[in-house]
Amino acid sequence: MNIPLLTREKVVGRIIDIPVARISSNPNQPRKNFDEDDIFCLAESIRSNGIIQPLTVREKNTNNIVSYEIVAGERRYRAAIVCGFDTVPCIVMDITESESAVMALVENIQRKDINCFEEAEAIRKMIDTYGLTQEEAARRLGKTQSTVANKLRLLKLTDRERRKIFEYKLTERHARAILKIDNAEIRENIIETIYRKGYNVEQTEKYVAGLLEKTRSEEKLKRRSSLFRHMSLFSNSINHAVEIMKAAGVECESRKIKGDGYVEFIVKIPTENMSE
Repeated sequence: MNIPLLTREKVVGRIIDIPVARISSNPNQPRKNFDEDDIFCLAESIRSNGIIQPLTVREKNTNNIVSYEIVAGERRYRAAIVCGFDTVPCIVMDITESESAVMALVENIQRKDINCFEEAEAIRKMIDTYGLTQEEAARRLGKTQSTVANKLRLLKLTDRERRKIFEYKLTERHARAILKIDNAEIRENIIETIYRKGYNVEQTEKYVAGLLEKTRSEEKLKRRSSLFRHMSLFSNSINHAVEIMKAAGVECESRKIKGDGYVEFIVKIPTENMSE
């Protein structure tokens, strides 16, 4: 049962047992994937040893009724529910929702409990929700601005690409190398190739670099082909103009001379055919 705010004793900073029913998950929890086997293993440990490290929560007040929102300890909370516990030990903190979101993200990063895409999504949500710049977000997370920028770039990958990278257990550095390719369809093929051939990060970077070089060579060839087509049209236009003049009785002639790196067109028109 919830306790009215006005009659409750001061609990901030203390470890207290809080009913599980009065605790809710953090809506800003960055970790989205919780392995059920992992939760059940933790539950077995908690049954034997209890909850050694209290959860961290913050107070919420709705209509003078106190409830608590998890800041850190989502896995322990879920395991306690599996164990059927009525209460769990918690440390109550007096922090804002913004501070809670940052703490939840930092805690997960430090424990390496989230994958690189969950981390990037959490950073983007934090920036969008609280109107932070990348530099401000980096400062709160204890990272450099360039690190945060690189994390956010991962979100350019499609949901399908992210799922495959996560499923194939590829690393963040794999993902960053793949991002050098703009075409999503090609990126998916690259992911499959990396997984099938078991490429490490260095091999992946070399593979992607080779594809980029091949693409640049093909584009250069296309530009040259386009130039040749334009030159051919230009040459045909000159020849056509000369033919029209000849048909009109003008005794003109044309020559095309190929030089070193250039093509020269010479058209000779008798001066008596030209107006003053």
